[in-house]
Amino acid sequence: MSTIVSRAAARLLVVPVLAAVFLVAPTPSAHADDDASSLVLPAEQAKEEAAGHQDGKSKAAKKAEKRIDKVMATVRSRAGKPYRYGAAGPNAFDCSGLVQWVYRHVGKRLPRTSGAQAGATQRVRSPRVGDLVFFTSGSRVYHVGIYAGAHTLWHASRPGVPVRKERIWTSSVFYGRVR
Repeated sequence: MSTIVSRAAARLLVVPVLAAVFLVAPTPSAHADDDASSLVLPAEQAKEEAAGHQDGKSKAAKKAEKRIDKVMATVRSRAGKPYRYGAAGPNAFDCSGLVQWVYRHVGKRLPRTSGAQAGATQRVRSPRVGDLVFFTSGSRVYHVGIYAGAHTLWHASRPGVPVRKERIWTSSVFYGRVR
């Protein structure tokens, strides 16, 4: 009877020890002659790869944020400038002239009219600050502005009203991202 208990006790001790060996044992390197310091545990390798991937995203995200900050600073700099039909800045604007002027100052070329600008952007469902807001009547685009977040936009709307930030007043809009 003591032999049965001893074997059972031995099994209980061996299984956790083997499991611990498999959990911490390094994976073999591709080169058999590498020293032990170059062996990387799978979890550590995954963390390193993920960190490298995140760094790539972070650089792209930082670049995009910088461009958006510049777009918003540039459009804010035109606040109070008068509306004038057909004007494309720098001292007076119509809606598409404002958008074109702002994006030119951040290194992006856009066509002159709101309809053509709609065709030159990538439609998005969830707008981000800096995206374009296109106002429609039927299938026709009649107005454009720069999305400022929280259901607001910067735009040059009509004679007598200067460039300003305002709430989006209709649901007949779609959004486009400048590529």
